[in-house]
Amino acid sequence: MKINLANIKKAQKLLIKRECVAIPTETVYGLAANAYSDIACKKIYKLKKRPRNNPLIVHYLNNQILKKDCNFNNDFLKLYKKFCPGPITFILNLKKKSKISKIITNKKNTLAVRFPRHPVTRKLLKNISFPLAAPSANLSSKVSAVSSADVRDDFGKRVKYILEGGKSSIGLESTIIDIRNKPKVLRLGGLEISVIEKTLNKKIIFKNNPSKISAPGQFKIHYSPGIPIRLNAKKIKKDEAYLSIKKLKKNKSNFYFLSKNGSLKEAAKNLYSTLRKIKKNKHKSIAVNKVPNIGLGKTINDRLKRASKF
Repeated sequence: MKINLANIKKAQKLLIKRECVAIPTETVYGLAANAYSDIACKKIYKLKKRPRNNPLIVHYLNNQILKKDCNFNNDFLKLYKKFCPGPITFILNLKKKSKISKIITNKKNTLAVRFPRHPVTRKLLKNISFPLAAPSANLSSKVSAVSSADVRDDFGKRVKYILEGGKSSIGLESTIIDIRNKPKVLRLGGLEISVIEKTLNKKIIFKNNPSKISAPGQFKIHYSPGIPIRLNAKKIKKDEAYLSIKKLKKNKSNFYFLSKNGSLKEAAKNLYSTLRKIKKNKHKSIAVNKVPNIGLGKTINDRLKRASKF
């Protein structure tokens, strides 16, 4: 994609002034600010109405820059070499001399870090002297933003600038893995556990404990479009939208599909934008057909399950 340098410069100037800027990534759009500044990071929490005990992911250009802030191990280096830049977030130990804002980490000695693949955001990271704290650019507990229009819908003019980068190519947040000791996935995401296991040649457990928040995206209620969702629905009630993984032969105005032929990759990319569309079309609730619980289907089911806690 062609990069507009004037737009990069505008975002850069605002970030240096400790303002928040929406940035595109391959997973979802992020609400970014200087990760070394308490003032800037407080603005993220305020804009998103995000609980302070929910830590933020920090975005770096590469692991050479990360060296200033975190300690590495061999498992991290293997996964970094294979999947970065890409949709994986690592939980690492912070170095004592790190300048990372304690607001980001909820005063813990760990940090969630990621290396985004989107060329626009990579160019921005090259042009600034600090990493970017950047949770998803949406209101807390609501559906994540996968386009600049989604960010505008949630924030209007309260976000100083939205750096345009088209629609997010993956459409689901990054997979979060605690890599410090025995690797464990804390949040399902755009990278399947099976490919991580293959790279490390280890069995990886999925451990999400909402009572002990140690990483972003662990809250029980999340990704909600603001209307009730019924999972594994066989019949549709009055005023409900019907959401299916693939296009059905019979098609009605309240039928929505995530993929033409049942592709889980395509379904993942379209999930959040479709949930937003259903809400905009003024349906009162959503009935979801069964989603195959394999590959990215596990991540889709995770998001729908937590969205249904509305």
